[in-house]
Amino acid sequence: MAALLFCLLLFVQISRFFASGLEVKSKICGSDHLAYSNPFGHELFYLNGNLVDKVLFCKALQLHYANHCLFEGYTGTDYCGLDLSSADVSMGRRKLLQEPKKKDEPDHDPEAKRHSASTKVGIVVSGIFLTCCVFICPCVYRKKRGTAPTVLKKDPNSSDSTSPFDMNVHAPPEKVPPSPSVFSISPNVNRTGTVHLTMEQLTRATHNFSPALQIDEGDFGTVYKAQLDSGQMVAIKRAKKEQFENLQTEFSNEVELLAKIDHRNLVRLLGYVDKGNERLIITEYVPNGTLRDHLDGHRGKILDFNQRLEIAIDVAHGLTYLHHYAEKQIIHRDVKSSNILLTESMRAKVADFGFARLGPMDSDQTHISTKVKGTVGYLDPEYMKTYQLNTKSDVYSFGILLIEILTGRRPVDLRRPVEERVTLRWAFLKFNEGHAVELADRMMEEVVDEDILVKMFALAFQCAAPVRNDRPEMKSVGEELWVIRADYLKSLRRG
Repeated sequence: MAALLFCLLLFVQISRFFASGLEVKSKICGSDHLAYSNPFGHELFYLNGNLVDKVLFCKALQLHYANHCLFEGYTGTDYCGLDLSSADVSMGRRKLLQEPKKKDEPDHDPEAKRHSASTKVGIVVSGIFLTCCVFICPCVYRKKRGTAPTVLKKDPNSSDSTSPFDMNVHAPPEKVPPSPSVFSISPNVNRTGTVHLTMEQLTRATHNFSPALQIDEGDFGTVYKAQLDSGQMVAIKRAKKEQFENLQTEFSNEVELLAKIDHRNLVRLLGYVDKGNERLIITEYVPNGTLRDHLDGHRGKILDFNQRLEIAIDVAHGLTYLHHYAEKQIIHRDVKSSNILLTESMRAKVADFGFARLGPMDSDQTHISTKVKGTVGYLDPEYMKTYQLNTKSDVYSFGILLIEILTGRRPVDLRRPVEERVTLRWAFLKFNEGHAVELADRMMEEVVDEDILVKMFALAFQCAAPVRNDRPEMKSVGEELWVIRADYLKSLRRG
């Protein structure tokens, strides 16, 4: 405590001394605290209280700007290459320009002569920060170590109707600290932490896995909703025991990869069971069912166009995080409407990571080789032909999903006439004939501007191109959807 007070007093005195040239601007975007100052013409950049270089600061700034969080307090000359025209900012449009200032370009700033003095200021401030860390961090570390959660021992009273349970529910594996160039784009939202429960508690929460609490059934197993003693609602996915050996890989994949991700458009892992004859995954409960349920009209009110567009943007954000900003690149491999869950406010979360794979470990690699897994209708044809998987396979699946969102039709529907059974082929032919409006889901009551529909379908077909080199990156897809959203809002004002 004494060291902390010392650092604070020292910082106050130095701050007063340099008050005329050390005005700090700050902004909280998502889970990151950005700060910037320009004392005596020398720029200083901070991320979560740490002094960082401009490259690192700009990567964070670009990422949060892509998530429509604008740091207006940053007065740098080129705003890290971002286009901040008033029209683009107001409509949420995002452009990343790759034109950094050349190193040899002469500096005509009249404040340049103060560079030496400002450098000293930066050194002093950095020294204060490091001094505080030396005194404070060991104390904080000892305190955190002393309060770290421990794994519960086996509950001797746990049992079920056939055999005693011999396991615990674990918290997700500890995450490896991300590299400095990786940032979470999740906003600060109210979320519960990991759970530490006995099997007896899980059995009680699900009323002994009652069919009345079942909310989904898949290849992996059955999903139940459950309310814990704390009142927290969770989803519990229980593996099918008769397929236990075959599902072991999928279970391990999902636990390992879910533990590494944290984004508002991805379902969050809370705990798991992996022992004896039980395999269970515990995730946050998303109450509003799947996207496919809503497209089928099983949830009452039909999705309007704006909701469908926002859902598409949410899914694009989640996949962009997996491909570009996660600790390690992740390929979902099973993007489909039944794996998109909706919250009460109709925000989308990508779920089910049983088929997910880590992307290439070497930056020189363009793909990984693996046997084909996924769902018929959403599978990348080039992946099926070559067994070569990369992020463009998710882009293809997203293209099919986007067509599904717009038309309401499943990718393959054997109940349709022969010429309409494969939705992609049917939609592409109708689109080329100039009948984009006829492709829109007839269950939507509103009339959507034809230009907007044309842009949406054109983007979907580009994503679903048969050759992956013709497909855009997921990040670019998300940016284009924001442009379409801005155009859609303009069309509403005109109407």
